[in-house]
Amino acid sequence: MDIELVYDKGLLREIGGVAISYGQPEWMDTTPRALGAWPLEYQRFSATLRAVGDVEIAYRRWSSLPRTVGQWDCEHHKSRLERVGPYQLRHDRMGRACTVGPVRIFYDRGDWNPVGAQLQSTDESLPDELLLVLFLVLFWQKQAWDAHYQAHR
Repeated sequence: MDIELVYDKGLLREIGGVAISYGQPEWMDTTPRALGAWPLEYQRFSATLRAVGDVEIAYRRWSSLPRTVGQWDCEHHKSRLERVGPYQLRHDRMGRACTVGPVRIFYDRGDWNPVGAQLQSTDESLPDELLLVLFLVLFWQKQAWDAHYQAHR
Protein backbone atom coordinates (compact mmCIF):
# COMPACT_ATOMS: atom_id res chain seq x y z
CA MET A 1 0.00 0.00 0.00
CA ASP A 2 1.41 3.37 -0.99
CA ILE A 3 1.01 6.13 1.60
CA GLU A 4 0.86 9.58 0.08
CA LEU A 5 2.46 12.45 1.99
CA VAL A 6 0.99 15.77 0.85
CA TYR A 7 2.77 19.09 1.42
CA ASP A 8 1.56 22.64 0.95
CA LYS A 9 3.85 25.62 1.48
CA GLY A 10 6.44 23.37 3.11
CA LEU A 11 4.03 21.93 5.69
CA LEU A 12 2.96 18.28 5.82
CA ARG A 13 -0.80 18.51 5.26
CA GLU A 14 -1.82 14.90 4.83
CA ILE A 15 -0.65 11.36 5.58
CA GLY A 16 -2.41 8.66 3.59
CA GLY A 17 -5.60 10.69 3.21
CA VAL A 18 -5.69 11.87 6.84
CA ALA A 19 -5.53 15.67 7.07
CA ILE A 20 -3.15 17.53 9.34
CA SER A 21 -4.50 20.93 10.30
CA TYR A 22 -2.52 23.91 11.52
CA GLY A 23 -3.16 27.09 13.47
CA GLN A 24 -4.29 30.41 12.04
CA PRO A 25 -2.58 31.17 8.70
CA GLU A 26 -2.78 34.91 9.35
CA TRP A 27 -0.67 34.37 12.46
CA MET A 28 1.76 32.26 10.39
CA ASP A 29 1.20 29.39 12.85
CA THR A 30 3.09 26.35 11.54
CA THR A 31 2.28 24.17 14.55
CA PRO A 32 0.08 21.15 13.76
CA ARG A 33 -3.19 21.35 15.70
CA ALA A 34 -4.96 18.15 14.65
CA LEU A 35 -4.24 14.83 12.97
CA GLY A 36 -7.54 13.90 11.39
CA ALA A 37 -10.10 13.91 14.22
CA TRP A 38 -7.39 13.74 16.91
CA PRO A 39 -6.58 17.10 18.51
CA LEU A 40 -2.93 17.74 19.29
CA GLU A 41 -2.19 19.16 22.73
CA TYR A 42 1.03 20.92 23.65
CA GLN A 43 2.64 21.83 26.93
CA ARG A 44 1.75 25.36 27.92
CA PHE A 45 3.91 27.99 26.18
CA SER A 46 5.85 25.24 24.42
CA ALA A 47 6.10 23.26 21.18
CA THR A 48 6.38 20.02 23.15
CA LEU A 49 3.57 17.70 22.07
CA ARG A 50 1.75 16.37 25.13
CA ALA A 51 -1.04 14.31 23.59
CA VAL A 52 -2.57 13.13 20.33
CA GLY A 53 -6.25 12.66 21.05
CA ASP A 54 -6.43 10.45 24.16
CA VAL A 55 -2.84 9.22 23.80
CA GLU A 56 -0.57 11.02 26.25
CA ILE A 57 3.14 11.51 25.64
CA ALA A 58 5.69 11.69 28.48
CA TYR A 59 9.22 12.95 28.05
CA ARG A 60 12.50 12.35 29.82
CA ARG A 61 13.17 14.93 32.48
CA TRP A 62 14.75 18.10 31.05
CA SER A 63 14.62 16.62 27.57
CA SER A 64 12.59 16.57 24.41
CA LEU A 65 13.09 12.80 24.05
CA PRO A 66 9.82 10.90 24.46
CA ARG A 67 9.77 8.33 27.24
CA THR A 68 6.30 6.93 26.57
CA VAL A 69 3.56 7.25 23.98
CA GLY A 70 0.39 6.10 25.69
CA GLN A 71 1.18 2.65 27.09
CA TRP A 72 4.21 2.16 24.82
CA ASP A 73 7.77 2.74 25.94
CA CYS A 74 10.23 4.54 23.68
CA GLU A 75 13.87 3.56 23.22
CA HIS A 76 16.74 5.85 22.23
CA HIS A 77 20.35 5.50 21.26
CA LYS A 78 22.11 8.68 22.29
CA SER A 79 19.59 11.31 21.16
CA ARG A 80 18.04 9.30 18.32
CA LEU A 81 14.65 7.62 18.66
CA GLU A 82 15.04 3.89 17.94
CA ARG A 83 11.67 2.40 18.93
CA VAL A 84 8.11 3.43 19.78
CA GLY A 85 6.35 0.50 21.43
CA PRO A 86 6.43 -2.44 19.02
CA TYR A 87 7.69 -0.30 16.12
CA GLN A 88 11.44 -0.34 15.48
CA LEU A 89 12.89 2.64 13.57
CA ARG A 90 15.81 2.50 11.16
CA HIS A 91 17.69 5.56 9.96
CA ASP A 92 19.82 6.26 6.90
CA ARG A 93 23.33 7.76 6.97
CA MET A 94 21.89 11.27 7.02
CA GLY A 95 19.93 10.46 10.20
CA ARG A 96 16.54 10.40 8.47
CA ALA A 97 14.00 7.79 9.56
CA CYS A 98 13.73 5.32 6.68
CA THR A 99 11.47 2.73 8.35
CA VAL A 100 8.89 2.84 11.11
CA GLY A 101 8.00 -0.75 11.83
CA PRO A 102 6.61 -2.13 8.55
CA VAL A 103 6.41 1.32 6.91
CA ARG A 104 9.21 2.38 4.53
CA ILE A 105 9.74 6.12 4.11
CA PHE A 106 11.07 7.61 0.87
CA TYR A 107 12.97 10.86 0.33
CA ASP A 108 14.05 12.74 -2.76
CA ARG A 109 17.81 12.75 -3.14
CA GLY A 110 19.30 14.99 -0.43
CA ASP A 111 15.91 16.31 0.70
CA TRP A 112 14.84 16.22 4.35
CA ASN A 113 11.09 16.11 3.76
CA PRO A 114 9.85 12.59 3.00
CA VAL A 115 7.98 12.32 -0.31
CA GLY A 116 6.08 9.12 0.38
CA ALA A 117 5.83 5.92 2.33
CA GLN A 118 4.85 2.34 1.72
CA LEU A 119 3.30 -0.36 3.88
CA GLN A 120 3.63 -3.98 2.79
CA SER A 121 -0.07 -4.73 3.18
CA THR A 122 -3.23 -5.18 1.16
CA ASP A 123 -5.15 -2.90 3.54
CA GLU A 124 -7.02 0.02 2.00
CA SER A 125 -5.93 2.46 4.70
CA LEU A 126 -3.16 2.91 7.23
CA PRO A 127 -4.05 1.41 10.65
CA ASP A 128 -4.59 4.10 13.31
CA GLU A 129 -1.66 3.06 15.52
CA LEU A 130 0.75 3.11 12.56
CA LEU A 131 -0.63 6.49 11.46
CA LEU A 132 -0.01 7.83 14.96
CA VAL A 133 3.57 6.52 15.16
CA LEU A 134 4.42 7.65 11.61
CA PHE A 135 3.09 11.14 12.37
CA LEU A 136 5.04 11.34 15.63
CA VAL A 137 8.29 10.20 14.04
CA LEU A 138 7.95 12.73 11.20
CA PHE A 139 6.89 15.48 13.64
CA TRP A 140 9.81 14.92 16.03
CA GLN A 141 12.25 14.56 13.13
CA LYS A 142 11.16 17.92 11.71
CA GLN A 143 11.41 19.55 15.15
CA ALA A 144 14.96 18.24 15.55
CA TRP A 145 15.97 19.51 12.10
CA ASP A 146 14.39 22.90 12.72
CA ALA A 147 16.22 23.21 16.06
CA HIS A 148 19.50 22.18 14.45
CA TYR A 149 18.99 24.67 11.62
CA GLN A 150 18.17 27.50 14.07
CA ALA A 151 21.23 26.71 16.20
CA HIS A 152 23.57 26.80 13.19
CA ARG A 153 22.32 29.97 11.50
